[in-house]
Amino acid sequence: MTFRTTLLAAACALATALPAAAQDSIAVTDPYARSSGMMANSGAAFMVIENRSDTDDRLIGASSDVAERTELHTHEEDEMGVMRMIHVEEGFAIPAGGTLMMARGGHHVMFLGLSGPMEQGDGVTLTLEFEEAGEVTVEVPVDLERKPRHGMGHGAGHGMGQTTN
Repeated sequence: MTFRTTLLAAACALATALPAAAQDSIAVTDPYARSSGMMANSGAAFMVIENRSDTDDRLIGASSDVAERTELHTHEEDEMGVMRMIHVEEGFAIPAGGTLMMARGGHHVMFLGLSGPMEQGDGVTLTLEFEEAGEVTVEVPVDLERKPRHGMGHGAGHGMGQTTN
């Protein structure tokens, strides 16, 4: 085997191992997406993200072809006591062994400038980007019928949009 062949084989092995490592260290459960209606210009995705590794990580970005822009958002109370949705450019920390709850009224993935309606039963391909784990692609079902606290597993309704360890 020549050096070039050995190098190519090693590169191929590494390329196939990296996605598997990300899938092993990051688990995404109970994902769903929704919009406010057929004519909505925006939508959101919610899920539970578990960092199964022994290294702290950070969700730093998201992308999807369902919208012009895909951003990480949360809700924050302003000085007047009004809740406002804000773009979180630095992303969300997920400690080693910790969980990030992305739920309505808290942290979520925001789809801005939808390319079409989000219809019940459709699927949205979403790629999440982590500092350590890299990219994790998730197929997110559109569920327009889900109630705000329904099916949020891991202590449903507790710590919405929060990171736990």
